This record gives sequence, structure tokens and C-alpha cells, in this order.
Amino acid sequence: MSGSDNGDRAARLRAALLDAFPGAEVVVRDDSALHAGHAGARPGGQTHYAVRVVAPGFAGMSRVARSRAVHAALAQEFSGGLHALALELRAPGEG
Repeated sequence: MSGSDNGDRAARLRAALLDAFPGAEVVVRDDSALHAGHAGARPGGQTHYAVRVVAPGFAGMSRVARSRAVHAALAQEFSGGLHALALELRAPGEG
């Protein structure tokens, strides 16, 4: 399924993050309805998400490096209509 076919984008986001960050705890929430009428929002939704990733691979990485890694893992989704992510990115044991 391509990034341009919205289908179940939340499931694709979760799968891509689990693939990129083995052993991670991943939670994806569709917040698109909260952004209806805003820039980047589409009538069909699936454009704005909140993502929580707790990954061993984040240990020792800066916040910026973690964010870049997540955006790289989801590049296909961004090119297919994903507009915004709210990120909570932690290594195990971090507050």
C-alpha cells in the first residue's frame, strides 16, 4: 500500500516505526479531527497524528536526532499526505 493511499494510515505509521526502531513501544493517535479547517487538514482526515515512541535506540540521541530519525522513517507517509506529527520520543527509563 503506498503512502498516497490513506487506507489505515495509523497502522502504517505504527508498522514503519516498529520496523525502524526494533523493540520499541509505539502508540499512534489520529488527531486529524482536532485540526479540521486548519492548514494541511483534508476532508478525509488522516493528516495529523500524535506519536509516542519509547525505543532503546534513542538512548544517547538528542531530541533533534530522535525527531529526524522518526521523520526519516515516515518519509513516504509525509510525501503521501501526512501533514503533522506531535512527537513524544524517549529511551526506556526516561521520564
